[in-house]
Amino acid sequence: MDCKFQTELGTVTVNDEVLLKVAGYSALECYGIVGMASKRTTDGIVQLFGRENLGRGVRIIPLPDSVNVELFIIVEYGISIGAVAETIIDTVKYKIEHLTGIRVNKVNISVEDIRV
Repeated sequence: MDCKFQTELGTVTVNDEVLLKVAGYSALECYGIVGMASKRTTDGIVQLFGRENLGRGVRIIPLPDSVNVELFIIVEYGISIGAVAETIIDTVKYKIEHLTGIRVNKVNISVEDIRV
């Protein structure tokens, strides 16, 4: 579902794929993240995705006037998960709001795995 918002010049429509990519690239820029994760629902196996499949580790939930973002990530061993999560939340929220003009209500992070 596309996200729409009004400006004084008219309506702007942003495709969900754009939001998925902005959120994915923003998260991967942060220190301590190894990649995006996707769980296969059949057997619960976590799959690691790099830059080619960013949308698999990101879920966008459109709301009437904003969006919620859910990220499924894999972090590097030895790095503070709290610090990584805080950095990702701030970066993703800023980048989506700055690049698309759509307000982010909240960013939820699910750490699916740790890699050495």
